[in-house]
Amino acid sequence: MVEKTSGGAMRYDQHLVSFPWNDYELLDSGEHMKLERFGEIIVARPETQALWRKRRPELWKDTNAEFAQLENETRKGTWHTKNPVPESWQMSWHDARFSARLTGFKHVGVFPEQAPNWEWIDAHVRDVIRPASDVGRITSYIPNVLNLFGYTGIASVVTALAGTYVTHVDASKQSLDWAHENARLSGAGDDSIRWILDDALAFVKREARRGAIYDSIILDPPAFGRGAKGEVWKIEEDFLPLLESLKKIFSEKHNSFFIVNGYAAGYASRAFAQAIESVFDDISGESGELHIKESSSERVLPSGIYVRFVR
Repeated sequence: MVEKTSGGAMRYDQHLVSFPWNDYELLDSGEHMKLERFGEIIVARPETQALWRKRRPELWKDTNAEFAQLENETRKGTWHTKNPVPESWQMSWHDARFSARLTGFKHVGVFPEQAPNWEWIDAHVRDVIRPASDVGRITSYIPNVLNLFGYTGIASVVTALAGTYVTHVDASKQSLDWAHENARLSGAGDDSIRWILDDALAFVKREARRGAIYDSIILDPPAFGRGAKGEVWKIEEDFLPLLESLKKIFSEKHNSFFIVNGYAAGYASRAFAQAIESVFDDISGESGELHIKESSSERVLPSGIYVRFVR
C-alpha cells in the first residue's frame, strides 16, 4: 500500500520490477531485441530500450516466432515463425487465466511489466479496501472500479477476482472480445465485470454528467487511438481533459486508488505524475518506471511508466 505523508506528496523514481513467473520470463535482451517465453512459446520482438549486448545468444535459436516491423505508418508488422505456434494459447498469473496470441502490433495480449501493479491491486483490494468496507456492515460492500483503455483485460480480471465490480472500457471490439474471453477463462462472470465499447473520454464525460462515482480508477492511455465512433485520441491534447473529467467521478472514500500506466506515449513518469498532481489536490503516491528482470541475470528492461496514489 502507498504510505501517506502529511500534506500529501508524490514519491518519484519508485521503480517497480516484474520478476519471472511460471508462465513468463524475459530470457535475454540486447541489440534492440528482447527474447521472452510466454507459456511454452518463445518469441523475439524489437525493443528500443535494449541498447546493450545480448548475454545468452545461444537461446535465440529456439525462438518460435520473431516479429519484424513494417516500414510504414501503420505501426503493424509481421511474425516469422520458426517453430509451430498455435493460433492462441493459455497462460495464467495467480488465479487469473488468459489467452495469448501473435498480433500484428508486436504484442501477444499479455503485458508482463504490469505484474507489480496486478500484485498491488490484488493486495490493496483484499487487504485494505474490502476489510475496511466490511467493518460494521451486515452485507459486504463491493467496490466499483473503472478500467479505461482496458485492452485485453488482465487488470480487469485481477481486480474483479480480488472482490470488486469492474467497468471495463475499450474502443476496440476485438480487444473487448479478447478481454471477455479472458474473464470467462478466469471464472469472472458478467456479474463482476461490465463491458463497455466506447471512447474513453466520451464515456467519462457522460458518466460525469450523470453523477456516476467510481471507488477506484485504472487507465493505460495510448499515445494515439481512435474511439468506437471514430473519435481521435491524442495524449498530448486529451490527457489533461481526461484527468479533469476523471476527477469528477473519482470517489473521495478513504483507500480509493488511482493508477495510470504509460508505454508508447514517450513521456517520463514524472511528467505523468506532475500532470496528475496539477489536477488532483493534496495526493500522496508514487511514480516511476516499470521494469522486467531477465531470468538469467540481474539486468532489467525498462518497459513503461506508472503513477498511482491512494486517497
